[in-house]
Amino acid sequence: MSLRPYQQKTIDMLYDWMGKNDGNPCVVLPTGAGKSHVIAHLCKQAITEWPETRVLMLTHVKELIEQNAEKLRAVWPNAPLGIYSAGLRRRDIDVITFAGIQSVRNRAKEIGYTDIVIVDECHLISHKAEGGYRHLIDGLKEINPHLRVIGLTATPFRLGHGYITDGDALFDDLIEPVNIEQLVEGGFLAPLRSKLTQEQFDVTGVTKRGGEYVESDLAKAIDKYDTNEAVVSEMIRLAGDRKAWLFFCAGVDHAKHIRDELREQGVVAECVTGDTPKAEREAILGAYKRGQIKALTNANVLTTGFDYPDIDLIAMLRPTMSPGLYVQMAGRGMRLKSHTDHCMVLDFAGVVSQHGPVTKVRPPSAKDDREKGEAPVKVCDECHELVHPSAKNCPSCGHPFPEPKKEPPKLYQDDIMGEEQKELEVKAWRWEKHVSRKSGKEMIKVSYYGDLSRLPVREYLPITHEGYPGNKARATVLTLMKSSGLKVPDVDTIDDICRQMNDAQTPAKIKYTEQGRFYNVTQRLYATTRA
Repeated sequence: MSLRPYQQKTIDMLYDWMGKNDGNPCVVLPTGAGKSHVIAHLCKQAITEWPETRVLMLTHVKELIEQNAEKLRAVWPNAPLGIYSAGLRRRDIDVITFAGIQSVRNRAKEIGYTDIVIVDECHLISHKAEGGYRHLIDGLKEINPHLRVIGLTATPFRLGHGYITDGDALFDDLIEPVNIEQLVEGGFLAPLRSKLTQEQFDVTGVTKRGGEYVESDLAKAIDKYDTNEAVVSEMIRLAGDRKAWLFFCAGVDHAKHIRDELREQGVVAECVTGDTPKAEREAILGAYKRGQIKALTNANVLTTGFDYPDIDLIAMLRPTMSPGLYVQMAGRGMRLKSHTDHCMVLDFAGVVSQHGPVTKVRPPSAKDDREKGEAPVKVCDECHELVHPSAKNCPSCGHPFPEPKKEPPKLYQDDIMGEEQKELEVKAWRWEKHVSRKSGKEMIKVSYYGDLSRLPVREYLPITHEGYPGNKARATVLTLMKSSGLKVPDVDTIDDICRQMNDAQTPAKIKYTEQGRFYNVTQRLYATTRA
């Protein structure tokens, strides 16, 4: 249970900040970075070095309470740990108390003197002096005016407000020890891949309140039988052999209707909502993780506190104005997997094109919201009536408004990660044996050559490695041999493979992304076949 380097860096940066500043810091760690490990080591270090310290760990769902408590027990089996949560039927207060905010918001006096409050998913704390978190913290500060609050989140902004340090906020600064790109490059997170879907939701005219779509109006716009049928059909076609599908839907009814359509088209599917009883929810999630359920639909319950690393397909069926919600949904697919190296995101809701890559999401300011909002009216060309922008026909003279021209979405496979996909016209290639300096294992190096003015694109195929990397590399080699017109013989050595492939047909074009010093070839296009 030792810390990864960036996790230790997080704690070091946090103590350094608190030693130099008054106030309350917020630690920003991407989803999947292991906040619960950081919390566990932070608590242990605080109590072992300063035994009189009292820590209160707060969050909003019982699943996160359990998850964080389990990590602390793993790091420190004899930790003086109490759990205060009505959902878990526990009301224990100890040196370190993990609590649900709903259970303790009015119990500052019962909790008593506290030195440090740690808040997981702290973006839920209101930037105004209101709400359960602020009420409890104000009560604890009456007992200890020197109380410090440490927040942790993957999304340090609130819808309609901006960063959680803006204005009269609880938090004074953001500590950002690592970002998504670094975690993916370091092998700690799996990348996402997004594909353009033919079916796209139209949310023109859907009512907004507080900077977000009104759920009932949103459901009416997209929860339609024909649309659901088309979405599920396209999902099945694009999913291939992916094993664990997760759907984010626009409301309870929508989640149930998508589940029913999945079943109608032969997919084993279940639905989880806020109304699902505890025992039933646990049974469904357990079956999903065991592979007995392929598709899981949900409405507003699995964005936080739910972790299943092998999720390999996410369907975005919930349009949202919230960049934080978008990142939380996408983050469910970024944990390392046992069977593949990425998670596919199918964006029917247009959230990728709206908010941009998950690596570059930023909160819009209130000014941006006003400038980018819809025009308050439009004008009829026939009678010059001023009408609502969502009207399809003029209510005065009946003249039909032309359908607005939509630019076709321009999404590549890797857009959700913010990677620029490039192309190379292949003039030649070279296959050769390569020995890893790090592991000493043999692999294949393929160099793709274009014009003489361009450097070659090189990819490495670790066919001698064990596990998924080796299996994937061997499958890639077999596919390339077939696509190059070779009958695949019983080839035993890398030298044999390279000798044959150097004389074989090359792809006409490759598509690739740059990942640090390395290249990731995402597509190879042949004149007649495709690999």
